[in-house]
Amino acid sequence: MVVDLGQVERNWAGNYSYGAGAIHAPNTVEELRSRVAGATRIRALGSRHSFNALADSSGVLVSLSSLATEIAIDGPELSVTVSAGTKYGVLAAELARQGFALHNLASLPHISLAGAIATGTHGSGDGNGNLATAVLALDFVDANGEIRHVSRAHTPDFAGYVVGLGALGILTRVTLRIEPSFTVAQHVYTGLPWDAVLSHFDEVTADAYSVSMFTDWRGDRLGQLWFKQRMGDGRRGGFPPSYRGGAAAVTGLHPLPGVSAANCTLQLGVPGSWSERLAHFRMDFTPSSGDEIQSEYLLPREHAVAAIMALRAMSPVISPLLQVSEIRTIAADDLWLSPSYGRESIGLHFTWVLDQPAVDAVLPLVEEALAPFQARPHWGKAFAMDAVDLAALYPKFDAFKALTEIVDPAGKFRNDFLARKVFG
Repeated sequence: MVVDLGQVERNWAGNYSYGAGAIHAPNTVEELRSRVAGATRIRALGSRHSFNALADSSGVLVSLSSLATEIAIDGPELSVTVSAGTKYGVLAAELARQGFALHNLASLPHISLAGAIATGTHGSGDGNGNLATAVLALDFVDANGEIRHVSRAHTPDFAGYVVGLGALGILTRVTLRIEPSFTVAQHVYTGLPWDAVLSHFDEVTADAYSVSMFTDWRGDRLGQLWFKQRMGDGRRGGFPPSYRGGAAAVTGLHPLPGVSAANCTLQLGVPGSWSERLAHFRMDFTPSSGDEIQSEYLLPREHAVAAIMALRAMSPVISPLLQVSEIRTIAADDLWLSPSYGRESIGLHFTWVLDQPAVDAVLPLVEEALAPFQARPHWGKAFAMDAVDLAALYPKFDAFKALTEIVDPAGKFRNDFLARKVFG
């Protein structure tokens, strides 16, 4: 199938229009290989949840949506090999059906494995690395149309391939680490005083397997605190009606005040499969298309309180453009371009109103406020930094560029975004 982009195609949020001439959706890997081999410039288009130009191309785009979904579980090895265009919710449901689990999920289960891995997308939890940390091996189509296989066990520079920004090739298959299935109960509290949260920040984030804080940065109280309790993991055994000055929710809540929780995963402490609790939103509800722009910055955990205080001071600038912010913690990893490379991290996420000029104007101010804390932006979301700024934040930045020169010397998989943000 080919979509002629004389008809405007947009990302999920509607804030970006793709400039490529066409979108191809090959039906087989062989067709994909042929398409890549014959292209001058080509990029993969995932589930369109990038809020910037990362997935675009001056040539053509290819979607993996028409390739057959393959999920092969190796129980004894605790691994699963899955087609790269598969959505996390689809994989999660099959793993749970067979008694297995992933270590974490992002807020939305509707995103593709390939796109989430390539951008360092994450869930939450002091001990939980981003989604890409589960990757054991990758198969991708290189610039010559050949299938390459790289693995953590046998490829010396494997950590450079995983969060690859689509700059090394087009993923076809991914092998992930899995574990036995587990049960999660989700508890939500409202109205915690900021002072209580910040004075006990480490204790709060350690109280559950996965913790999310939601705020609009106004006032002296946190909006919502979500605990995802992994049953039997030795953490807090139960959650009381009140917690550090906040009250337990008595009905399901959406992160946005006043919005129905019908499409959110079940709360109120009701135990359920990890596959139906770790994400914030349910797979069987298609998320609304757009009406938002997202940004996120990840910085060393030791700066969490200072960075939060800096953003609270910016409330008059931030809050009028904001729908909600989410604060999460992420474990350190060794993936070269992961925003959590080499450091335990806190993620500061912004869901803005759909006003691109206004958001573009405020992002440099947010980045200036977070600059003392070595904040790295999420690759798939809106940010203002360029290659010079980013190179100073990633110890393996030059090594990644050198790897792309080896794997794709002609720059077939590069685009304007990578030119500005990586290659300079």
